[in-house]
Amino acid sequence: MGRRTTVVVAGLSLVLAACSSVQQDSSDGHSETSEPASAVVLQEPDTVVISSTDPAEVSIRTSEAFFESSDGAIVTSEGSALTAASLAHTYHLPVLVEGEGTVAELDRLGVEWILTVDIQEDYQDVEAIPAGSPYAPATGTEAAQSKEEATGTGTENEKPERDDRVRIVGGDITVEALVDLGEGEAFIAPEKTDRNLDVDVQADSETDLLVLTDGQSPAAIGTARAAGADVMIAPADPRISPEIIERVAERDNVMGIFGTEVPDFEWQLRTAMTGVQLPGGGQTVFDHKRYIALYGAPTTPALGVLGEQDAPGTIARAEASAAEYDALTDDTVVPTLEIIVTVAAGSEGPDGNFSHEAPPEQFVELIEAAGEAGQYVVLDFQPGRTDFLTQVQQYEELLKYPHVGIALDPEWRLGPDEMPLTRIGHVEIAEVNEVVNYLAQFVHDRNLPQKLVILHQFQLQMIRDRDQLDLSNPEVALLIHADGQGSQGAKNATWANLHTDAPEGVMWGWKNFIDEDQPMLSPEETFAIEPMPHFVSYQ
Repeated sequence: MGRRTTVVVAGLSLVLAACSSVQQDSSDGHSETSEPASAVVLQEPDTVVISSTDPAEVSIRTSEAFFESSDGAIVTSEGSALTAASLAHTYHLPVLVEGEGTVAELDRLGVEWILTVDIQEDYQDVEAIPAGSPYAPATGTEAAQSKEEATGTGTENEKPERDDRVRIVGGDITVEALVDLGEGEAFIAPEKTDRNLDVDVQADSETDLLVLTDGQSPAAIGTARAAGADVMIAPADPRISPEIIERVAERDNVMGIFGTEVPDFEWQLRTAMTGVQLPGGGQTVFDHKRYIALYGAPTTPALGVLGEQDAPGTIARAEASAAEYDALTDDTVVPTLEIIVTVAAGSEGPDGNFSHEAPPEQFVELIEAAGEAGQYVVLDFQPGRTDFLTQVQQYEELLKYPHVGIALDPEWRLGPDEMPLTRIGHVEIAEVNEVVNYLAQFVHDRNLPQKLVILHQFQLQMIRDRDQLDLSNPEVALLIHADGQGSQGAKNATWANLHTDAPEGVMWGWKNFIDEDQPMLSPEETFAIEPMPHFVSYQ
């Protein structure tokens, strides 16, 4: 490693150092310096995300991403990274948190001098300053100057030759200026310095990069800003925030820097950059949103209220039903249509599965009208003797709409010799997980917003081995929907029973039966249920 100079900053003050020549003036013993200069060569990052719980690793990887080379660099302790970041932004220098790999990164950059912030140890290969140098380290009481003495505020228009709280080791370096940070705040004031650091910044092109960050890696943020990137505080999942989605959709170049592990960031960012948002905002189903749904089939009123009017009437009725809940929650209330697309049948039908699959094109007009009105759509499946995945795959063209999710109704999942209405059906959890994983991959491959998966249930036996439900896919949001009808005492018992040993992390839905419930709950009573339902449907 080449010759290197280390500047150690103590207390609340910073020293800006620049590479320069030092010549002794025999008349007064003071140094005369040439204009400070440093050169950095920037590069366009070829990575989408840098994430780690190790601050040193994040800082090194960020330096590697943005800087091809740099004559100077800042090395800091983790606790002083914010202070160091303020210097990086002002003087276009990379910042490294001291740790494993720091020296190797300094070698890669070709650094000739170092400014350290709150680092007390010397680098082993840094030569000692000659005895008697005006920049030799101060010790003992000499280093205990007051703030007034250090900054020269006690005498008008006077500044000290050096700050005795600063230790400089090795090399041809001169102290250029002192910047006081007051009460520990990160603040840089170039107008107070004797001269600014002259940095020759070379880059192939101006960057249009937006960096999303959780703010936990200030050294890395300082490096990114030093390279000219815009920086925005954001959640690790950019799909959550409507504002972030709007910002990234306007940019061609976005990356993330996080102080935590974010394994899903790359595809989530791709989704956010489409700019498509779900009804209620964002690209996730349940962040600050609740859903009020009309249930049924658009072809007949016999299966629920959704079929009691034409398509425009359904959109209007869904809007009115949701409006009754607006004042009852701080969350956004989203009007929703739960459309039965396959209906368990008493006859085997052409395919012998005792389920009637309506043609997908039959629902396009209603789905598109709902999307234009800011409403969500759920496709409900009653598979008869076939399996859920087989039926769901038949409606892929509808699942390509961002605002369309699915509901699985195990009541109508029949065995090979069973008939509808002769017993309550059930589904094995492996079949449910197969659908969940299929839909998650479908979303992932197409950069779609998160999709809702509803599991209808009013008996525990309807979903076998429910504790093994796969909740690991961030592409989908899962909800258990309590479908019990009758007296409110019976419905409350079903609600409590379903919550027993339920998978942790699922959301909950409640169904109001307009004719069968005794009595049907009002909106106020429905949202008084604990836990408050995230999804309420009317049948």
